[in-house]
Amino acid sequence: MAYILVVEDDIELGQVLLRQLREKGHDVELVGDAEAAIARTNRYIYDLILTDLKLPGMDGIELLKRIKALNTTTIVIVMTGYASVDTAVIAMKTGAQDFIQKPFGFDDLIRKIDDALAIRRLKNEVDYLRHRQTDIIYRTSDIIGVSKELKHVLNMVTKVAGSDSTVLITGETGVGKGLIAGAIHHNSPRSENNFVQVNCAALPQNLLESELFGHEKGAFTGAVKVRIGRFEQANMGTIFLDEIGDMDLSLQAKVLRVLEDREFERLGGNRTIKVNVRVIAATNKDIVSLVKDGSFREDLYYRINVFNIHIPPIRVRKDDIGPLVHYFIKKYSIEFNKPVSDISPVALNIMMRYDWPGNVREIRNCIERAVLLAESDTITPAELSIVNANQVDDDIDQESSLSSLELKEKEMILDALEKSDWIQKDAAAMLGISKRVIHYKIKKYGITHPRWIKNR
Repeated sequence: MAYILVVEDDIELGQVLLRQLREKGHDVELVGDAEAAIARTNRYIYDLILTDLKLPGMDGIELLKRIKALNTTTIVIVMTGYASVDTAVIAMKTGAQDFIQKPFGFDDLIRKIDDALAIRRLKNEVDYLRHRQTDIIYRTSDIIGVSKELKHVLNMVTKVAGSDSTVLITGETGVGKGLIAGAIHHNSPRSENNFVQVNCAALPQNLLESELFGHEKGAFTGAVKVRIGRFEQANMGTIFLDEIGDMDLSLQAKVLRVLEDREFERLGGNRTIKVNVRVIAATNKDIVSLVKDGSFREDLYYRINVFNIHIPPIRVRKDDIGPLVHYFIKKYSIEFNKPVSDISPVALNIMMRYDWPGNVREIRNCIERAVLLAESDTITPAELSIVNANQVDDDIDQESSLSSLELKEKEMILDALEKSDWIQKDAAAMLGISKRVIHYKIKKYGITHPRWIKNR
């Protein structure tokens, strides 16, 4: 969909163009002369203007000059029944994107409009690609984890992806809110268009406004040219407002307007831009408390919280630690060209016992360092670096006090437990020992697992 202004003094032709362009899904307005077109472009920024060259009063070439002086990003296609090479050259030099001679077939015009809009989208895409995040998996089937909590989150993603509803994702820092937002977009009907991410906590609020809405030339010191904002880049796609709880109240009001009216003005500008954007927001804060203390607008909260997805922290879904660890081992062994392919059962058990306040991000950093330090194909406890983890320090101290025979025994028990999905009686059968003996050994070596009720 594009926002199009048709400038045509032949009312019958203008009405035909208006109707047919709307049938193609565009938002279209019709005016009959250049003065009315200038009045509209003083108020709104259009994606494309389709204008006749021969108009009453101001002609199409002069109108073209005025349009380009107002906004260099607007595409202009000129129509004329008085075509000549000279006329076409003048129009193109003045800033027209394309030229079509009357009478023309509607299919030919649509092809020219589609081509022009594709070029505009390509320019936005190039600017977007300079800032996009890479190395992110967005297919829900590839998101790492096996816990029932994560499966519930992915089920919610599947349900909401096909709609256009605004989504609020909540959860602690590092749980993967951006990954889930990306999964929603890339499994939605908007997946062929841009997924634009903005971290609302990473920029000062005055710069964040320019980042979101763009700015006009001269809007502030250093604004030497027009800049397209993230909402414009995300047109027909999705914008992800990460850490929206850190946004200033004044900026919240402008975001609310985009959600309600689908329009805004660039910083330093007074002309309205219309967009069709899906908004996904995320926060690691208690946003209900922010609403109560007046630091977050209640109306904006209700507008973004149409569909809520809460991502639990790793400490309550420890079944996901093992799969994540092995995924990151594979990733960083390839990245660092090191033959690391596994983690010892003792080291994995240490990781299972830690609460991971930094969540998935902390696990990733821990494994990245461990792969770098690893001196064999298997990560050991000595290569783990876990900050502020007294219970893990105790485990490592215990490892150093065990004899080599005891260490081997503990490794065998942990290996059997892993292979038997942490069911103790099955692990005992695998090792050829009784349940009473394996219970004793588990207690002796301090082996725990989050599914075991006594360890909760």
